[in-house]
Amino acid sequence: MATLLHRIAVAVEKSLQSGRILRATTAYAKASLAFEQRRNLNVHEYVSYTLLQQEGITVPKFGVARSREEAQKIVEELDCLDVVVKAQVLTGGRGKGHFKGGLKGGVKTVFSAEEAGDIASKMIGDLLITKQTGEKGRICNSVMITERKYQRREYYFTIMLERAYGGPVLIASTHGGMNIEEVAHENPEAIITEPVDIIKGLTKEQALLVADKLGLTSKREEAADMFIKLYNLFIKYDATMIEINPLAEDQDGKLMCLDAKMRFDDNADFRQSTVFSYRDWTQENSQEVEAAKFNLNYIALDGDIACLVNGAGLAMATMDIIKLHGGEPANFLDVGGGATSAQVKEAFKIITADPKVHAILVNIFGGIMRCDVIAEGIIIAANELNIKTPIICRLQGTNVDEAKVLIANSGLKILPCDNLDEAARLAVKLSSIVSLAKAARLDVNFEIPI
Repeated sequence: MATLLHRIAVAVEKSLQSGRILRATTAYAKASLAFEQRRNLNVHEYVSYTLLQQEGITVPKFGVARSREEAQKIVEELDCLDVVVKAQVLTGGRGKGHFKGGLKGGVKTVFSAEEAGDIASKMIGDLLITKQTGEKGRICNSVMITERKYQRREYYFTIMLERAYGGPVLIASTHGGMNIEEVAHENPEAIITEPVDIIKGLTKEQALLVADKLGLTSKREEAADMFIKLYNLFIKYDATMIEINPLAEDQDGKLMCLDAKMRFDDNADFRQSTVFSYRDWTQENSQEVEAAKFNLNYIALDGDIACLVNGAGLAMATMDIIKLHGGEPANFLDVGGGATSAQVKEAFKIITADPKVHAILVNIFGGIMRCDVIAEGIIIAANELNIKTPIICRLQGTNVDEAKVLIANSGLKILPCDNLDEAARLAVKLSSIVSLAKAARLDVNFEIPI
């Protein structure tokens, strides 16, 4: 996962390098971040609140509304002087975002049931645009209504899996309610880390130590109890991250979680049916959702050369070499080690549904995966989908000779290439030609000079 600790480390490194930009931002790095961020189930804030509440962790009073009327009813039931209406959209920076309909901000403080209903009606059904979503935005189908709290102090607290420690780690800071990467960049010493032994779990001594480092001396027992409950929730639900920002001390001196973000391991969906029932497919890329139905790992990118490979490492290398030759990958698509020809056909459906794709590079190393199965899938897809996009096919490994015979006898415009470097060069060249042809509104189904 493109973990928070990793991002903090990058921020710290940049500050130490006096602004020099590291050159490791190749297609490999970009694609790995894009791919790994999506390996974990991300849930709405109201789901996080619900899970926290169930585990005895203090959160403000709240409710979820999907219409103006529901929003008004919730405010009346909460019986608070003022409340906060939060758009339930899976993106950061909601408060600084804006809706396509014109409403500024996805987090609004209101002072009556009528005002809450009015704001909710402007959010629900509209697209929220933030720095993370880009201009496409993401649909808001519901809002969370929560009582407004007046906090005296704010802290940052998270539990996450971190490879550097071989397990969970607590990350905390006295700079709560802020962008933690900016805090790390400006003041690296403000970041507190406490690795946890996955076998022993979070001990009371460790929890008290973190509380002391945060300056919660008078509330160290209360804070330690909350930290342990958060860790137990982390383990119980197979979470990969639980982020509380801010963890606040309210006007009455009580600690509570004011904003929560959680992610869960997709590999645990078979035993976490309750958590995974909260998955909001409307917040995810439609092509990625379709790929998931066929057990394909697909991530949409911004380029015009589609990649179909088997294995994440090979995918990264393929995208890197496309970048090396001046091209831009349009996707990350890993069919895995045991794909069938039917899955390959579905993969091509997803790839060719992207209008930006001007060339397709197939790069398969047949180990467990048989090259002839891939070839069959390509041929079936090319015939059934009437694919006009150039296909460059590089196959190596198990049953590669049989695969080459199938492709050669197919009568289709599939360009075989044994050398990966040459295959990438061809893909970039053909993509450029097709792009120019489309710009000139020419038929792209023509004999392409190689």
